[in-house]
Amino acid sequence: MTARLALLCPGQGGQHAAMFDLAGSDPAAAALLQQWLPETQLGQPLQQILADDALLFSNRLAQPLIVAATAAVWSALQPLLPGPALVAGYSVGEIAAYHVAGAVSAPQAIRLAASRAELMDACLQAESPQVLFAVNGVAVRSLAALLAQHSLYVAIETDADSCIAGGLARDMHLAAKEIAHLGGRIRLLPVTVASHTPLMDGAVLPFAQQLRQEFSADPQLPVLSGLSGQALIKKEQAITVLSQQMAQTIHWSACMDACAEQGVTAALELGPGAALARMLHARHPQIACRSVSEFRSLQGVRSWLQRL
Repeated sequence: MTARLALLCPGQGGQHAAMFDLAGSDPAAAALLQQWLPETQLGQPLQQILADDALLFSNRLAQPLIVAATAAVWSALQPLLPGPALVAGYSVGEIAAYHVAGAVSAPQAIRLAASRAELMDACLQAESPQVLFAVNGVAVRSLAALLAQHSLYVAIETDADSCIAGGLARDMHLAAKEIAHLGGRIRLLPVTVASHTPLMDGAVLPFAQQLRQEFSADPQLPVLSGLSGQALIKKEQAITVLSQQMAQTIHWSACMDACAEQGVTAALELGPGAALARMLHARHPQIACRSVSEFRSLQGVRSWLQRL
């Protein structure tokens, strides 16, 4: 039986120095990367960025680089894989998902990711640093009420008792003891903007305007909305969701459930990182889940899918 395949496009957090190596093993994809990421656009050579975590995890570079890495590996893998049934993207990965679905070109997606990062950075205030932090072990419904008392927000819901929260660093420190008292565990993430919270409200309208300029076609594959898990097939829907999700909670649990509901039997995370594949398999063990980062070659990815 041919696998019913979902493609997963990651967000920030899984960057590493070798994140372009698999795609770069394909000469055509390597040539495309040189076109998509010129030094003049990045401000310094790509290899210099990859060797410096301070640069690699900076918001202004991380977002376009993650989208570029996803687009490059998809370019290399597309001729080798069966046609996917749907695509889902996590945070900035939702932009990459619309490229995979054929709604925007890779240069457009990378440009949109860079603009998204710039608009989000404009919402920062030097005297009030922002944070994202993972919380596990507390029911999200109970946690949301506690966070609200400290002007903090659920940014990404991943399970009934796990989420990513965001807000100002000083407010997180005030809430940390209460979260621990409830049995929760906190892990600070290497992200300097409180994405998917109202602190990003100022970025929503200008980004929607940029999306209208770039989106010229409907996606050729259903793309799951990060806000609801709904399968979207119209560019107008994409523009609304991609702009609003900057300042609203991502319901990644709903996206994972939608994969199961739509009969997905295999899911491939296009990397970098493997967090999405791990989360989906933990929630729906009947779905065979892997990340491209787990393979040594592009043919290895193809062979895995052929065995399913």
